[in-house]
Amino acid sequence: MAHHQQDYSDFKFATRAIHAGQEPDPVTGAVIPPISLSTTFAQEAAGVHKGYDYSRAGNPTRTAFETAVAALENGKHCLAYASGSVTTANVTGLLASGDHVVSVNDVYGGTFRYFTKVASNNGIDVTFVDLYNPENLRSAIKPNTKMIWVESPTNPTLRLVDIKAVAEIAHSYPNVFLVVDNTFMSPFFQNPLELGADVVVHSVTKYINGHSDCVMGVAITNREDLYARLRFLQNSIGGVPSVFDCFLANRGLKTLHLRMKQHEANAIRIAHFLEASPLVSEVIYPGLPSHKQHELAKRQQKGFGGMLSFRLKNGNLETSNKFLSALNLFALAESLGGVESLAELPAVMTHASLTPEARAALGVTDSLIRMSVGIEDGDDLVADIKQALEKAVQL
Repeated sequence: MAHHQQDYSDFKFATRAIHAGQEPDPVTGAVIPPISLSTTFAQEAAGVHKGYDYSRAGNPTRTAFETAVAALENGKHCLAYASGSVTTANVTGLLASGDHVVSVNDVYGGTFRYFTKVASNNGIDVTFVDLYNPENLRSAIKPNTKMIWVESPTNPTLRLVDIKAVAEIAHSYPNVFLVVDNTFMSPFFQNPLELGADVVVHSVTKYINGHSDCVMGVAITNREDLYARLRFLQNSIGGVPSVFDCFLANRGLKTLHLRMKQHEANAIRIAHFLEASPLVSEVIYPGLPSHKQHELAKRQQKGFGGMLSFRLKNGNLETSNKFLSALNLFALAESLGGVESLAELPAVMTHASLTPEARAALGVTDSLIRMSVGIEDGDDLVADIKQALEKAVQL
């Protein structure tokens, strides 16, 4: 945008995370790009400026962050937004009244709410499909289908979608583009653009920022046509992030590779512990060979992430609540992807807005616990889960 950024595409992930979009300030030499709080920028002549005119349209701090995220997803363009939800709204804004969307059925609750309560009011038709078998997509596509929306792994049942297979089917139809929500994996463990996605979205609130202190979203694409339209929408709708949040998320991003390795190491350890426990009836983690799609996880992901779910043996609402309140290191809280460990009960928290029938269909039972495994010491986390299980589950 303003001055030429060095191309870091030949470097490995950790180097890109630290350096992409982070050139020292040309005026002062500041190694960390300064926070540019100005809402407006002086012009040399009417309409002649240095790449910025008004902060909603573009801001140097936001550009630094967008450049870094694009580099991590191996994308050309990134657009940052004030939340993951407004990212969804902007991407859906590429469609017109009368268009049709196919979404994976166990999509994030906020996305489901947007599609069914907002997009549907604007004349956009949405069909939810089980994409365990990618071929199910074919029967759902209509002549007016424009967008396929996929999440992998899904929340909270950690089902995977074969992104490459879905992309091939999607692209066999003219005018259909594929969006993949990559929040659960982060750019460190999965890069959907390389698997054929047209747009990748993240809730930056989660792993990218990684410190549970700012709400943000991003969309990344290599397609110039979609980028031009998304930039227009980003500016027109105006759901842009604050400059300070861009600075925070950029700061968080620099340790993403280190954090994801520790999230994963702890999650694998906990998954194995839970699988061996007589107090647990099922563990859902793509890194376990017992996961139905373990081979797909190995094929399309570069790792297995820090999210896992499990079911308490003979569990019900009371057992689940007992377990959650007995935990000391896991905060009982929604959201995920921060350095601290969190546990939640999807049936009454993140997925409470679904009907009981819809929850049952997705396997979101009263005994299903979802954990966002943090980067604390693994021994301490396992010990905490062990004592809570013993207090809660009576065999």
